[in-house]
Order: sequence, then structure tokens, then C-alpha cells
Amino acid sequence: MHQPQALQSLVPTDSTDIMVIANNPVLWICVAGVFGVIILQSVIFMKAARRAAPSVEMSPQDIKTSFRSGAVSAIGPSLAVSLVAIALLGLFGAPAVLSRIGLIGSAAYDVSAAGIAAGSMGAKLGDASYTQSVFTVAFFAMSIGGAMWMLATLILTPLLRKGDAKIRSVNPAAMAIVPAAALIGAFSCLGFTELPKSGVHVVSFLISAAVMGLCLLLAWKLGKSWLREWGLGFSIVIGLGAAYLAVGA
Repeated sequence: MHQPQALQSLVPTDSTDIMVIANNPVLWICVAGVFGVIILQSVIFMKAARRAAPSVEMSPQDIKTSFRSGAVSAIGPSLAVSLVAIALLGLFGAPAVLSRIGLIGSAAYDVSAAGIAAGSMGAKLGDASYTQSVFTVAFFAMSIGGAMWMLATLILTPLLRKGDAKIRSVNPAAMAIVPAAALIGAFSCLGFTELPKSGVHVVSFLISAAVMGLCLLLAWKLGKSWLREWGLGFSIVIGLGAAYLAVGA
């Protein structure tokens, strides 16, 4: 029975031409479906936020400000993901990078999972032993990990919602403090783990923190709320510039 060419190229072989299978049209169709779901979810969440806004006394202007702040805050993480994605295109191809690293999971986990999967077959990522068969196993390992993340979110979110309701019934003020404390703790942990790596990391961390603090201070002193929204973007760009100058020094 004759198979279509697109399906034939999905059958892994011992060839080292990874891009033949990594850029298969079937995978591109799957990626388009993933992006479609993400866009649909975003629209649903935005509509839900607008409907829920009056119940928490948020005005239409507050909603616009929150959406704008979220968009600005996403610039830094998006730049980081984009740089990693570009570096990994040669290993995994565009569809795999877009569906895994660009949407779900983390680059560090995906590369580690792919490396372990390749090692289980006696191969290494990127060298002569990295065949189409190895790529298939590595991509499968990455995808399984992403699926588990999504299942964990699906299972744990209702449980966390119950915990949120319980805390609110005991002490409503606590839920105004706990989320902020959790965010501060999470981002502080991410920042401090970078400090031991090199002096460049320390310089970038301190300058970014100083720029963010200055933006918040000026926003408070001058009454310019837009500085709070754009402060993260400014701190990221200036921190990257400082790191570049520190490396070249």
C-alpha cells in the first residue's frame, strides 16, 4: 500500500538528516492546532476577566492597564525563550521547538529530557549518532514531560482553588498577602540562583534590580503609572546591555 510522501518522511530511519522528519508537514499541522488552542484559550480568559471585573470593583480602564502591564511583563521572558528557541532549531527543527519550548514547559527541562533519551540509545544530541530514530525518541520524551505538566495543572488547580476558598473564609486579608509573597519568593529564588555563576550575572542582577526600583520610585514620586508598567521591560533591556558590556570588558 502506497503511503503519502508526508507520512513516509515521518517514519524514522538511521539517517542523520534530522530536518527531513523534524520539518514534516504533519508536524506543522499539529503545531498550528496547538497555536489555535492557545489563541482560543487567551480569548476565553480575556472575556472571563472582563466579565469578572465588576465583581472585584475593576473599571474598564483598570482592565486595560492590567492587560498592558501583562503584555509588557511578557517581553523579557519572551526574549529569553526566543533566543533559546533559535539556538535549538538546528537540533529539533521548528515544529518541535514551537510546540515544546515556545508554548509549554522549559528549555532546560526539554534539553535535559532529550539528552537523557538520546543517551538511552547510545547517542548524543548534535553529533553523528543523532539519527532520525534518536530524534523521534527524544521528541517523544519531551512531549511526555509536557503532557505530565498539563495533567498536573488540570488535577491540582481545583485542589488549590479549594484551598484558596478555605483561606479566604478564615482570613480574607491573607489572600492579599500570600500571592504577592509567593511571587516575590519565586522570582527572588530565580534571581539568586544566577548569582554564583559569574560576576557578569551579579552585575546584571544588581543593575536590573536598581533600574526596576528606580522606575517604581519615580512612578510613585511623579505619579506616572506607566513607569510601573514599563519598569520590567526597562530593567531587562538595561540589564542585558550591562551584561554585554561586562562580558566585553
